[in-house]
Parts: sequence; structure tokens; C-alpha cells
Amino acid sequence: MGYGKKIYEEARGQLELSRRKAEELAASQTEAFYQKCPEARKVKEEMGANAARAAKAVLHGGNVRAEIEKLRDRGLALQAEYESLLARHGYTPGDLQPRYACPLCQDTGVVDGRMCACLKQLQRAMAYESLSMNAPLEKSTFESFSLDYYRDDPRALHQMQNVLEACQRYAANFRSDSPSLLFKGATGLGKTHLSLAIAGKVLEKGYGVLYGSAQTFAVALERERFDRPDPDTPTDANSQLMSCDLLILDDLGTEFPSQYVNAALYHVVNSRLLAAKPTLISTNLNMQELENRYSDRFASRLAGFYGMLEFIGHDVRIEKRRRPRPQ
Repeated sequence: MGYGKKIYEEARGQLELSRRKAEELAASQTEAFYQKCPEARKVKEEMGANAARAAKAVLHGGNVRAEIEKLRDRGLALQAEYESLLARHGYTPGDLQPRYACPLCQDTGVVDGRMCACLKQLQRAMAYESLSMNAPLEKSTFESFSLDYYRDDPRALHQMQNVLEACQRYAANFRSDSPSLLFKGATGLGKTHLSLAIAGKVLEKGYGVLYGSAQTFAVALERERFDRPDPDTPTDANSQLMSCDLLILDDLGTEFPSQYVNAALYHVVNSRLLAAKPTLISTNLNMQELENRYSDRFASRLAGFYGMLEFIGHDVRIEKRRRPRPQ
């Protein structure tokens, strides 16, 4: 589940904070109980000492069974006495225990050496929130994608119906080894809208999605190139681009060109292909323009390994201003 190092660390930090607060509250409540009932503190201390004596008995050998049984009986008696004192002062044993957000992992994020479902869910929620801050995720759904603006052009309507259905199938059947997609077409035909619709559904399925414009990623890669002291050390931006389950690279060709950016984008595209990790790229450029701007190797990767969806029609944003959405 590739949500990226930053989201993972933030999620772990939230869990750790939740764990610490739960334990601090339990400790505070326990101390308040001991203030009301000093006898309970002594009983609790005796319970700890009794447990330590049991451990020593096992280590020292001798008539272990008889000693252990004796200490066990003493421990049960102390436990009963402690619970009686709790009840006398209006408490239950659970009142003084930490109330973790996730009882399964006790807010550690790990169960039996594996990532707990709570940590997965927290990363998913944070990824959705992060993506929504940078893009209108809630507005860009399959349900809100209208084909009505294409009805004046039967050819465009037929093509865009096929595109919509292909995107819906892709999202419904998405797996970590799904094929990569290339959205081609002029501005304002719904490439970004359907990219985000796919992103939303893929996130709901529990996969990690990284979305951004080519310009955003180019700036991040350039900045980290000059800021990092060791050129051989992987950067966080590059790590996220490589580790996410689905990378959505929007508006390829609108970024400020440079040799480094072109090489970095090729590296990302090629490396993800080699790792069988899906990438969704949208662009206003045709294949010849992609080859001229980047390289024939770059264009051949897209032509040979990406499923292509052609967006056609009139600029929907202009159509929306010209006339209201048909009912």
C-alpha cells in the first residue's frame, strides 16, 4: 500500500499521540483513585512484588510447582482485594486501563508483526484528505461526469461514452499491477475529471494514490535535486513517485522543460513500468509532440506499454459557460 513515507510517518505519529494520551489519562485516573484509597496502591505494589517472586521461583528451581501454586493463590487473593477496593470507590478495572482508539494493536499500528487495519485506514483517510486539498476530489466523480455536453456531436458522444466506461472498469478492477493509461486530448475534455474519479475509487479500495500536475512534480524534483547534500540519496518526492500504488501525472507537457526534468520523468515512467506499477498520464500533446519534447525512448514507452484513451469534442468548460447543463 504505497501512500508514501510522509503520510506513513504522519499516521504513525497520530497513533503514537493517541496511545500516549490514552496512557497518560489512565495514569491520571489511577493516581486519583490512589489518592482516594491509599490502601489500593499498597495492594497493587504487593501484586507486583508477588509476580516478581513467581518469576524468581521459576528461575531458582527447587519445588517450583508448590511455590508457584502458593504465589498464584496469593496473586488471586490480591486481585480480588484490589477489585473490591475499586468497586467500593465506584470504579471498575476497565476505568483505570488505557482506552486505546484501536484495542487490537493498542495504537501501535502493528499486530503480530504486521500493519494493523487501523494504520491502513488512517493512511487512506489522510491520503484522501491530502489529495482533496490539491484537487476537487469530491466534485470529480464518475457520477458528476456529464455526457450531455457532447450530444451535439454524435462521434464525440460515442467516443466519450466509451472513455467513461473504460475508466469506470479500470477503477472497479484496479489492482497494484493494473496497466498504465495515457489520456490524450485537447484542453477541457475531462481528462483531469476522470483521472480524479479513478483516484477516488482507487483510494476507496485501499490503495495509495499520488496525484499531481507535471509542473508540481517537476518543481519538487528540481528542488530536492539542489537541496539534498548527497546526490545518491533517494529523495522523498522521488520515493513517493516510485512507491505509490497509482501515480497520476496530470498535464504532461505543461511543465517548464529542462534536461533534468525530462530525464527524471523518463526515469519515473520507465522504473514504474519495470516494477509493474500503474501510472496514469494525461497530456494535450500528440505522440509526435511527446517525442519531440522528451525523447523517442519516452514516447515509445507510452506508445508500447500504455493503454491509450482519446478524448475528443469541444472544450466542456466553454460549453458550461455558454449554456447550462441540460436536464
